[in-house]
Amino acid sequence: MSKRQRWATKIGLILALAGNAIGLGNFLRFPVQAAQNGGGAFMIPYFVALLVIGIPLMWVECSIGRLGGKHGHGHAAGMIHIIWANPAAKYVGALGLFIPFIIALYYTYITSWCLAFSVFSLVGSYDGLTTRAEMGAFLGAFPGVTANQHFGSVATAYLAYVATLGFTLIVLLGGVAGGIERLAKTAIPMLFVVGAVLVVRVLTFGTPDPSQPDWNVSHGLGFVWNPQLGSLGNPTAWVNAAGQIFFALSIGWGIIHTYVSYLHEDDDVALTGLSTVGINELAEVVLGGTIALTAAVAFFGVQGTREIAAGGAFDLGFQAMPVIFQRVPLGDMLGALWFLLLFFGGITSAVAMGQPMVALLEEAWDLPRRRAVALLGAAMFVLTQPVIFFHGHGFLDEIDYWVGTLALVVFALFEVILFAWVFGMERGWREIERGAYILPARFFYPVIKYVTPMFLFTILAWWSVTDLPSKLAMHGVSSEARPYVLAARLMIVAVFVGIALIVR
Repeated sequence: MSKRQRWATKIGLILALAGNAIGLGNFLRFPVQAAQNGGGAFMIPYFVALLVIGIPLMWVECSIGRLGGKHGHGHAAGMIHIIWANPAAKYVGALGLFIPFIIALYYTYITSWCLAFSVFSLVGSYDGLTTRAEMGAFLGAFPGVTANQHFGSVATAYLAYVATLGFTLIVLLGGVAGGIERLAKTAIPMLFVVGAVLVVRVLTFGTPDPSQPDWNVSHGLGFVWNPQLGSLGNPTAWVNAAGQIFFALSIGWGIIHTYVSYLHEDDDVALTGLSTVGINELAEVVLGGTIALTAAVAFFGVQGTREIAAGGAFDLGFQAMPVIFQRVPLGDMLGALWFLLLFFGGITSAVAMGQPMVALLEEAWDLPRRRAVALLGAAMFVLTQPVIFFHGHGFLDEIDYWVGTLALVVFALFEVILFAWVFGMERGWREIERGAYILPARFFYPVIKYVTPMFLFTILAWWSVTDLPSKLAMHGVSSEARPYVLAARLMIVAVFVGIALIVR
């Protein structure tokens, strides 16, 4: 096996970790979650979840990753075996390979939409579509769900996907320093520059419609930041806030383990993890919250924003935002910047999702990187076909529920219990403090040992009681969609079994 790769610079690692964390969830999912859960009321459980789940798990995963790298492992399966010498560790660790691989299948596809819509904005492909219904028709035809005057087939979306997947694989071919780090050093600064431009422009919207004086920027900012304390008793808001933290920081995915494994054994992880959290929160709360939510309230009002959010992230990001930008000067340019912002966040995350499997193939199977990346690309391309062609039948949503939501919490619960109770909290705390530029507050010691596991267990219990039975029984799924939902479940099981078989 060749010598392990290393990050070229400390800032490169931090930007790469931030690039992994900052993604579509920051700019699409976060605004929708905030709007659906009471705006400012959502921010209280959100920041509580950040303290008891986000920061603790970031440090746990960074510590496990660095420890794994010390022993020559760049993937979660090998790392979990270090802290838990048990035959079952292989299957727990396999989750840290399975999760990013499966999510990458549809995440790369959605990222390609952002690239395509950025081009559409520049060339004026949707000029004149000034209502959400018209933009909805445009969006529905793009992935081939419907056919109309805008798109007759899925061909344009397919071409965008192939280009995005190809770019992702090229970056992975460049390696840790030459590919991933180089992309992060370019894309993340550009993301913040583009985001700052959009924030400034949104804050100057004022009151776009004088006949609706309550539809303005001030009310948009108030919607995000003024807490409605009466909503704190809603357990759904707490569960959704915790779920958003998983998306926001990419914890429970198995990616952080891989990235941090390329550090030396005495390199800092405490400040590195905290810096990653800080950069991500700046992107999510300041950029993601200000751009989408404030703009939506200014043009559609608070109630209209809630109605848009009820339709999901695509309704806000791909329907409402283009309509908004068409109503202001230089709207085509602003629309292109909006989708470019999404693409920068998406592509750095898509690259990160591919690296754990590449690490497994390189280290466990002793494959050269070029061959490992080629195998990853072939597997992704083949398995993404049903995601593309069954898009209108619930296939993607089914995978996202089981893997992109439930599996994250399951893996996180396993790893924090193993870290704090099997490996031992004293040993674990020493790992967190090893080489630290700042010593973590002792407050987090009992949080990691007691609070984080209990919080995660409570989330799983809540889902099991309120959501899981109806989901398993496919309540609300049409008879036409049921075969596709079953196919998605079979693919999930088959991929996990396949990954578990190649782990060694």
